[in-house]
Amino acid sequence: MTHSSLNTRVLGEGTPLLCLHGHPGSGESLSVFTRHLSRRFRTIAPDLRGYGRTAAPGEFEMIDHLSDLEALLDRLAIDRFWLLGWSLGGILAIELALRFPHRVEGLILVATAARPRSSHPPVSWQDLAYTGVAGVLNAWKPGWQWNIETFGKRSLFQHLVRQHTPATYQYLATEGVSAYLQTTAAARRALEKALRRGYNRLPDLKNIQCPCLVLAGEGDRHITPESSLETAQHLPNAQWQCYPNTAHLFPWEIPDRVLQDIDQWLDDRLVPLRGIKN
Repeated sequence: MTHSSLNTRVLGEGTPLLCLHGHPGSGESLSVFTRHLSRRFRTIAPDLRGYGRTAAPGEFEMIDHLSDLEALLDRLAIDRFWLLGWSLGGILAIELALRFPHRVEGLILVATAARPRSSHPPVSWQDLAYTGVAGVLNAWKPGWQWNIETFGKRSLFQHLVRQHTPATYQYLATEGVSAYLQTTAAARRALEKALRRGYNRLPDLKNIQCPCLVLAGEGDRHITPESSLETAQHLPNAQWQCYPNTAHLFPWEIPDRVLQDIDQWLDDRLVPLRGIKN
């Protein structure tokens, strides 16, 4: 089987934390996590096949992402590791945890589900027009309040975020737009094909015994919080947190709160482990 060599961003030292982005996305769009978590982990954030700066030489299936990631772990000589996945990256993280149950030490799932369901309304031409204008103006002048009020809140951004703040739109400008533009048609087709088949890993989650943190946005229309809660309920060792007045991109809406909760969850697990090792 042919593997894609994944363009990868590595920060920090210590225990590896593999961070997987969503669609559209890239390793760079996970900087809200990697900049902070690299203080205690060696964060590894690859561009998946067909995303960011990783080429897609031809058509591929979603399972090829897992082969690429396994090859990356081998190349970096990583045995045991932690996992963080956002949206599509969370589904891939679940798959890796099922494939390597004795290698994954902990799992952080962000805006994702083992049986994802959407409540996104139909998209109209007006939605696309407003989104295009809002995106262009925001790239030119990130966080411009006039653009947020005039176009952003009427665009498809309204289904991605609930808190239309300049800080959130700064993330959209610096990391969201570039990730969207760098996502290949092959990556879109691979995801669309997988969505048509459907996905349900709930019956298998009992095999993931590591500690898990499942985070959701109360207003997420792309992967509903109900499906994230269902995932947490099927994981043997999971903690679930849902944030009010947020949506699918809630780490860009309330980054300080999200990172604080992740830190607390990690502290509760890493400190006892250090005590055992000492």
